[in-house]
Order: sequence, then structure tokens, then C-alpha cells
Amino acid sequence: MKRLSIWHQYCLPQHFLSRLLGRIANIRCRCIKNFMIKTIIKIYKVNMSEAKLESPDDYPSFNQFFIRHLKANARPFPHNNLLIASPADGVISQFGPITKGRLIQAKGHDFSLMELLGGETSSYKEFLDGEFATIYLSPKDYHRMHMPLSGNLRQMSYVPGKLFSVSPKTTSMIPELFARNERVICWFDSEQGPFALVLVGAFFVASIATTWAGVIAPGVSKGIQTWDYAPNQQIHLKQGDEMGYFEFGSTIIMLLPKGMANWQPSLKAEDAVKLGQVLARIQS
Repeated sequence: MKRLSIWHQYCLPQHFLSRLLGRIANIRCRCIKNFMIKTIIKIYKVNMSEAKLESPDDYPSFNQFFIRHLKANARPFPHNNLLIASPADGVISQFGPITKGRLIQAKGHDFSLMELLGGETSSYKEFLDGEFATIYLSPKDYHRMHMPLSGNLRQMSYVPGKLFSVSPKTTSMIPELFARNERVICWFDSEQGPFALVLVGAFFVASIATTWAGVIAPGVSKGIQTWDYAPNQQIHLKQGDEMGYFEFGSTIIMLLPKGMANWQPSLKAEDAVKLGQVLARIQS
């Protein structure tokens, strides 16, 4: 019965419907966009007191509400590169070691690191036997993502794929979901070591964007696209700097190399976390 409840996700035109929602979400008709915004606020109990603009009237479209900015200091960061901060608001769906090139997706399901990285061999070796944390962003959450550590952008890749929902219900039933969905992968080098942020697309996610390149997904190519950032094109982002956003809920996966970090002892799967919250400490 559980599998029957998600069969439609295999049949629906995922990309068409997601892009259609993106167009609808950009409608600027005041009565339509205000109705959509107020509905989401009511259903998901969005805390608008944290938002830089608190009134639905202040947003030109639903999309602008969804990628709203927060008030200054609403999410303080430790500003300490010996501490790894959460890159987003959300729920830690899973975290822990990458074992034999596999990451835990949900109880009874894991997925391939190599597939997640789009077959990128050198980065696979970099994070083999390392650590990961998967953060699920629901529609009520702040949808901009920030740097967990200071670092230099080395490479970015767009990997095309499906757009299955990333809700807990779906991730517990669809095998290899995160390695099958459309995603944008950002590799960084820091003084403490390399790390990667994988921005996973999902059903009804209209787009994925980064601060340095704008909208990346939906991609213009059916194949994998990669951008290398040479030292003379260096993009440096400090801990806490914004690095991208989702339009509607999705998932971000943080990858760390072996021996880099110790998770906070109190952290456990299904914990709600806030942007900037300390998740781990750098090992001395």
C-alpha cells in the first residue's frame, strides 16, 4: 500500500509540472500572489516575524516570498572555522559516515556517493569514508543556503535527473532518490580541507540558483555540465555568506572528507536545525 501511494510520481511529467509551477509562482497579480502567500503561511505556520519583509503585500510574486531574506542577525553564525555550521534551516534527515561509498538515505535505503557526484572520480576518492549530513527543507523553511565554513569555490556541476519529491515519506520508499534527482554540486577548498554542498532538486522545485552564477537548474543541457574556477577566477565565500537558494522545498547534502569533523554529541536524525547552528567541530 505504501508504494501505491507514490506510484504517481513515476508517471507524472515531473519537469513540466515543476516548471509550470515556477511560471505560476512568478505571477504578479496582487490578489493571486497574495492568496498563494497567505495560504502557505497559514498551512505551514511560517514565522514571518523573522522575515525582512513581513507582509505578503511587500513581495512582487510568490517566488520572491519563497526566497525571502531574513532580518539581520536572525540566524547568527559562529564565525569560527573550527566549527561547522548548518548551511540551511530544515531537518537533519540523516548524517554520519560514508561507508564503502554509500550514504544512508532512510531506514533500509542507501545510495551511491559516486552516483550522487555524477561519476566524478577524483571527488569520490576525496570523500570516500568521509562524513555527510542531509538537510531537508520543508515549504515553511528559509530557502536560502549559506556557507558552513569559509572556502574557495573550486568547481560546480549540474547533473540532470528526475524530480521525485524529497519528503520523508518518499525518501523512505524510492531507492537511490538523491542520486537520481536533478542536482547542482559545489566543491570548495578550505583551510580545514575540502567540502562539497549538493543542492538536490525535487518535485515542484522551480529552480536552483547560486550567488555567483544565477539560476543553474533547470539546465540547458541534457548532459552533465561542469564549471571549473581557476585561481585567477577565484570565488571566496566566508562562513555565513549566502551561496544559493531553492524555489520551493528541497534538500542539501553536505560532504566532508575522512577525519575532518566530529559531530555534535547531541545531534540525531530527524532533529530540526537552524541555519548557522553548530553541527560539528573540526578535529585537531
